[in-house]
Amino acid sequence: MDFFKHNKVYDFVKMSSYGIVLSLILFLGSLVLFVKPGFSLGVDFAGGTIVQVQYKEAAPLAAIRKALEAIPAYNGVQVSEFGSPEEILIKLPTATSNLEQDIGQEVAEVLKNTGELSIRRVDIVGPKVGDELKEKGILALVLAMLSIMAYVSYRYAWQFAIAAILALLHDVVISAAAVILFKIDLNLEVIAALLTLIGYSVNDTIIVFDRIRETVGLNSNDSLENVINEALSATLSRTFLTSLTMFFAVFTLYAFGGEIIKGFSLPMLVGSIVGSYSSIFVASKLVVLLGFNLKDYHQKIIDAERKALEKKKMREMYERGRM
Repeated sequence: MDFFKHNKVYDFVKMSSYGIVLSLILFLGSLVLFVKPGFSLGVDFAGGTIVQVQYKEAAPLAAIRKALEAIPAYNGVQVSEFGSPEEILIKLPTATSNLEQDIGQEVAEVLKNTGELSIRRVDIVGPKVGDELKEKGILALVLAMLSIMAYVSYRYAWQFAIAAILALLHDVVISAAAVILFKIDLNLEVIAALLTLIGYSVNDTIIVFDRIRETVGLNSNDSLENVINEALSATLSRTFLTSLTMFFAVFTLYAFGGEIIKGFSLPMLVGSIVGSYSSIFVASKLVVLLGFNLKDYHQKIIDAERKALEKKKMREMYERGRM
């Protein structure tokens, strides 16, 4: 299915000049959000206790806060609405006030005079476990980036590897900034979404890079800008369909999956848009800005093919000699 004119070549390289400026603005704005207000660490990383409570009627937030703040062990407690007026999320900075007592039942006892309620969920993470999860989450993101960079460098050229990593960094940073903007806690679901986004985004970029390499092999006399425009135009329908399918799937999760899954669905929703945009307007433009030499690359392809042909001939001669 083609949504765009077949064999029509669009001047993406020219449009990418504006795309790079927009990306730079979004990227710098995202970094500002990282500094202030910064991430709100969830229980997975900060440690502590989360108690999800459901009331039969609208939850009286003021009365709940007053009842909890009266307990010295709950100093620093946070109470917020969770998806609907009847459900609330209570965040306690400590793992539990009493290891011998069920923290859910303890909270229910404290709040018994605030209305008819039931405990839906209790998550407890110690501070040491939280630090370990945070370190491993960051390590997973870094290793994913380095592995992709090594793979792209081996498969193409170093300019492609740098361009792919910068585009991925652009996607991850902007998607992570959306987490701050929408006031979602940074937890393992967010890290999982960012790792998934890395795989999705690099797949789009690799498709374009493969097409560029195929075009280079066919015609070495064309300019790099024309080769990139042809590659992007040829893969435009595929990129559009993939992005649209991804967007609708993740949007369904975001709209109907409830608050508990928004840590995963929101970064993926933003990333499905930003990732496709960066594959078209950022990654390929960066290859041009990094000074990729089309003729030198074409010569390397010819040399590699000649060496492979020579090896094949020598192998055939050796096999005939044995026979």
